[in-house]
Amino acid sequence: MPRPSRITDPRQLPQARRHQHTDYSRAPQAGNENDLKDLLAGTRSPLLLILDQVTDPHNLGACLRTADAAGVCAVIAPKDHSAALTDTVRHIACGAAENVPFIQVTNLARTMDQLKEAGVWLTGTAEEADKSLYEVDLTGPAAIVLGAEGTGMRRLTGERCDFLVRIPMLGKVPCLNVSVAAGVCLFEAVRQRTAR
Repeated sequence: MPRPSRITDPRQLPQARRHQHTDYSRAPQAGNENDLKDLLAGTRSPLLLILDQVTDPHNLGACLRTADAAGVCAVIAPKDHSAALTDTVRHIACGAAENVPFIQVTNLARTMDQLKEAGVWLTGTAEEADKSLYEVDLTGPAAIVLGAEGTGMRRLTGERCDFLVRIPMLGKVPCLNVSVAAGVCLFEAVRQRTAR
């Protein structure tokens, strides 16, 4: 049986498989704490992604893209010491920056407390955690909390989490890129929610 020829021109791909780039005709704006309250009021079982001090725009863009694919309601980050919605972020996100609300908050610890009061369970990742990601229930209102590579979550951020979990690592590399970790965690939540 002859092997199909390799498609090198993206215009030859079916429309559904084409890589879509960002529409720069509408510039997304970061939301704030009030926007987050409104968003939560209209969502029964939200799935959120919280990024603590993720400063690399490529990582933020990749996280937004993964968040969109996983059906995340919003990505939350502190205003200080975090990447903003730059053109680089938008390019890497491939349209997700226009689809997923990006909420920048003044005080991340306070926002996490407010999420807990609203019934959202916070699950943070930490290398030293005893519990595996696969042992925690992510089917209800949930937020995945990830820290920057190298430094991880700040102490106050980690203390606000209801659960600290680790992603099982079978190789010699000690940790994953934050955007890859976001994909692993968010799609475990998707798997659990779909199975239920």
